[in-house]
Amino acid sequence: MGKTATVVPGTTVLSAIRSAGILVESICGGKGECNKCKVIHVRGDCDAHAPAALRGLTEQEVQKNYCRACQTHVLGDCEFIIPIESRTDSPKILQNHHESVSKIDPAVTKHRIAITHTDSHNLAHRSIQLEGYRGPRPHMTRDQLQRITTSHEACTITVTRSDRFPEVIRIENGDTTARNYGLAIDLGTTTVVGVLVDLNTGRVCAESSVLNQQITHGEELLTRIALAKKEAGLKKLQSAAIDSINAVIRQLTKTSTIDAEDICDACIAGNTVMAWLLHGRDPSPLELVTVEIPREPRIVMAGALGIAINPAARVFCLPDVSRFVGGDAVGDVITSGMNRSGELSMVIDLGTNGEVILGNADWMASVSCASGPAFEGAGISSGMRAMSGAIDHVIIDPASGIVAYTTIGGVKPRGICGSGIIDAAAALVAAGILDFTGRIVSGKPGVRDGPDGPEYVLVAGEKTATGQDILITKNDMAYLIDSKAAACGAIGVLMNKYRVGIADIRHVFLAGAFGAYADTKKIVEFGIIPDFVQATIKGIGNGSLSGACAALLSRNVRDKAADIARRMVYIDLLVDADFIEEYAAAVYIPGKPEYFPRH
Repeated sequence: MGKTATVVPGTTVLSAIRSAGILVESICGGKGECNKCKVIHVRGDCDAHAPAALRGLTEQEVQKNYCRACQTHVLGDCEFIIPIESRTDSPKILQNHHESVSKIDPAVTKHRIAITHTDSHNLAHRSIQLEGYRGPRPHMTRDQLQRITTSHEACTITVTRSDRFPEVIRIENGDTTARNYGLAIDLGTTTVVGVLVDLNTGRVCAESSVLNQQITHGEELLTRIALAKKEAGLKKLQSAAIDSINAVIRQLTKTSTIDAEDICDACIAGNTVMAWLLHGRDPSPLELVTVEIPREPRIVMAGALGIAINPAARVFCLPDVSRFVGGDAVGDVITSGMNRSGELSMVIDLGTNGEVILGNADWMASVSCASGPAFEGAGISSGMRAMSGAIDHVIIDPASGIVAYTTIGGVKPRGICGSGIIDAAAALVAAGILDFTGRIVSGKPGVRDGPDGPEYVLVAGEKTATGQDILITKNDMAYLIDSKAAACGAIGVLMNKYRVGIADIRHVFLAGAFGAYADTKKIVEFGIIPDFVQATIKGIGNGSLSGACAALLSRNVRDKAADIARRMVYIDLLVDADFIEEYAAAVYIPGKPEYFPRH
């Protein structure tokens, strides 16, 4: 990479990597728990051979001078290689979205002005008319009024209705009504995705995405909450979120050749923790079950946040519902249309944190579950993000045990991502290599004894890009079973609370990368979601981004978002007795017989 970082002696290599602006895998945030931040020590003074630096590494890795970046301390000038398996380059980020807006009615509009002079010496006798404007008279400052009335050429003003009253936020010479743009952002825990939209027509001008720079401080929400308890940590995380958004904006403006000053409106959707961190608000109260969450949309000026668009633009954040059901889930509901349907629907979004929403136009109820990052490929020994070299689909012949797989980019495999691990688990069950408890059966083809018990060799080292075997271990399966039980258990709690059976649900909407890339048949076979026998199952892509886009283009959708957040019931699984029973039943494959009548 050719990058240099200057740090004080005793600094961890992971901290040095962060200071150089390099993104690496670090699920636990540097606590020494995940073994994903491996680096190779080339030369220099450090404690790369200390027991803490080598804990959990294979003998092969130790011989190649691997060490754990979070547990290795720089004592003098050093050089390290970041191996391919530790990098987060070339991620496959879900961008597909679709806006459900019947009528374009954005909060920001532009109007040419016409001035009628009834008394050339008295400003009070000059009438200002805004072409095409309907509504209450916009508020403007005295300086703005002075500029308009004394201008010797035609002007265009930009009006925002994001706040309670319409307000003039920009005055330009000439006719610039055609240059009216808005920004929609999905501020995810792992990724940040943005869309630049023409507010006059609804046309998407450009799309872009980056990894959330917060991930170097830890991929799990609880890790970030712990860091944010200190003021310095909170500032780091807020800055990382804003820098990620600005990186998306730079790509959008470069691709579209649109000036950032012409972006005068923005809508952001994210989970509750991401929203609080964006606004520099300490999220530690979110650890408490009793905390009250404001359910109104938050509106701030772009300039106050440091978002690199027109500083007077208002940033509208989709409202939160609860501690872990945020504006991203509200966006999913808007995109699915379940709030407009009389039929019973369910929205399922399983990422690092899972959200499940049940209901229709009359009522809605939600739960969140700590499904963990297993469905995104993290927390698994050979797991990785959905990027070049990740195994994304797996087939195992039950008769011969031969494994067939595909990788993202069609290159040699480096590891396995979320859709691949779900495929592999379902295939292992079908081949009898995995029993109904999730235990790897010894003596089966591809199974060998590992340090922690039986492990399955998915791809031998001579066929991989890293030279190391891609494995599914006993601990991997325990982690995956825990994730699947949490997800199916959460769904079961909602159905039980509202006396709903699997045949009562007519529509199931799968949001995010989970719904876009995972095989629906395998998801049911493994028992992540029940077998909804009467339902149509549909992936809605990046529902969070779609919801933000819809709110950008329609004030009516903003009102609907606020209404959805206000009336959605939230059931906290941490204090719900039913969840323990549902979880216990879901640790078996596939799960409760009544949820899987065809399996």
